[in-house]
Amino acid sequence: MEARESRTEAAAGEPGIPPGPPGAAAAPPVGAAERAAARPPLVRELLLVVGLFLVYKFGRQLANGHTGEALRNAHRVWDAERTLRLPGEGLVQNALLHGDGLVQVANTYYAAVHFPATLLFLLWLYLRRPRHYVWARRVLAVLTAAALALHLGFPLAPPRLLPAAHLVDTAQVYGPSVYAAKPAADTMANQFAAMPSLHFGWALMLAIGLIVATGSRWRWLWLLHPLVTLLVIVGTANHYWLDALAAAALLGIALAVVRPPRPARSRVVRRSVPAPAPAPGPVPVGSKPVEPVVPEPVGSGAGR
Repeated sequence: MEARESRTEAAAGEPGIPPGPPGAAAAPPVGAAERAAARPPLVRELLLVVGLFLVYKFGRQLANGHTGEALRNAHRVWDAERTLRLPGEGLVQNALLHGDGLVQVANTYYAAVHFPATLLFLLWLYLRRPRHYVWARRVLAVLTAAALALHLGFPLAPPRLLPAAHLVDTAQVYGPSVYAAKPAADTMANQFAAMPSLHFGWALMLAIGLIVATGSRWRWLWLLHPLVTLLVIVGTANHYWLDALAAAALLGIALAVVRPPRPARSRVVRRSVPAPAPAPGPVPVGSKPVEPVVPEPVGSGAGR
């Protein structure tokens, strides 16, 4: 009788699985050690994220100052939305303007949530889900690079700067505002980079990333963040509906290019124990004694 042995290797990127007691499965080591092994160096990541942000920030400045082209493109987008029978941005803004407090909350959300929420999202993934952090950082980089290219090739004035839209610049009227009163003289931000809306694109990626990286049944509530962001960017007249649709389309392409990490799975090592040989009984008269079968040691090459 030959002893049977089933052996598999540990999953890629996981520590080796020590042998356990006979007949038992060895439990894979999961936790802080595994996260630390998958976590990229902190200093390198800080430099990389800051560098990508600065490249994007300075790149947007290259598209600044194209006032005439940006307004012509704004008329095209506005007309395209009416052709597609999309709801007017004024419907959302009118709801916000029912009270000064509500519109100020919307302005604050637009000004104060965008960058901090994205940074906290990346920080949490880095500490708790490092493999998902690398994936999310790459997706955001691809999305932002594509958005920068579109900003440079298609400067677009937001609806608050389009006279035909008849919308209120809520940030300038009610505050707080992150933009200068005169867009052409704004040296801190490019106000002619409405399409795509990275406010919406980053918010949508935050929700998708947390849904993929977590297992709570409440994780789908993260979709409220991009939904609120969409209502805010449209209601404050900073973006058109098509700006959000363009951001969603670019994010879809980025997600198709950068695939999420596969769940870490450990293949278990099992060792079977040979059945004990039956005790020898009395040998009938005239018969030849039967030699007991001795199992070969586990791991030997005999019989293979």
